[in-house]
Amino acid sequence: MPTAVPRSLTHQLSSLITSEQAVSNLQRYFGTGLPHEAAPFTGSRFEHLAGGGDRPANANSVTADDLIAVQTLSVRIPAQAALDLLEGGLGVRVSKLLSSVRFDIDMVAAEAADLADGSPAHTAWHLLRDQPGIGWVTAGKLLARKRPRLLPVYDRVVRCVLGRPKSFWLDLHAALRVDNWALHHELMALRQAADLPETVSALRVCDVVVWMHHRTDHQQGSCMWT
Repeated sequence: MPTAVPRSLTHQLSSLITSEQAVSNLQRYFGTGLPHEAAPFTGSRFEHLAGGGDRPANANSVTADDLIAVQTLSVRIPAQAALDLLEGGLGVRVSKLLSSVRFDIDMVAAEAADLADGSPAHTAWHLLRDQPGIGWVTAGKLLARKRPRLLPVYDRVVRCVLGRPKSFWLDLHAALRVDNWALHHELMALRQAADLPETVSALRVCDVVVWMHHRTDHQQGSCMWT
């Protein structure tokens, strides 16, 4: 049975997804239905740049395209870490872990064990997080680029909205599965309503809706969480 935390998270996310602003915020972010002169957010290219980080030819290695893609989400990987990912031992270790993380499955259909402490995905996150100058936000964004259907973008704005979930991956996974995947289906319906391509994952729809809802207030520094 889902715990109280995922049910609370489910209700919170469902409220944001079904809000009056959700469709227009997605369209503004991705540039669908906007006047020709209006530019979408740079993050709209995150999952699509150079065919995506999960395209089969490069799904298990970090490429220069991936390093550029994370910059569209306003983070940078330091030069030394970038070189190590592209040409050094760090890249070899990350590649080995990624080879054990499926790229063809949505989070809602995955097992909790695929996301838990000790899983290849979580181990890769710890490995990246602990590199000088990377940290938890950038590590998560790089992995979301490599596994957009399975692993979510998660930053301080989203964490603030959701009140610092204890274990975001596992809590979100549980929330998506409540009531026969109701939240996941809401996200798919929202994607269609905003006229987004199917290559935009349910997780990315969720992230953008939450982030757009709170980004201005968060940037103004009036939040409980930072």
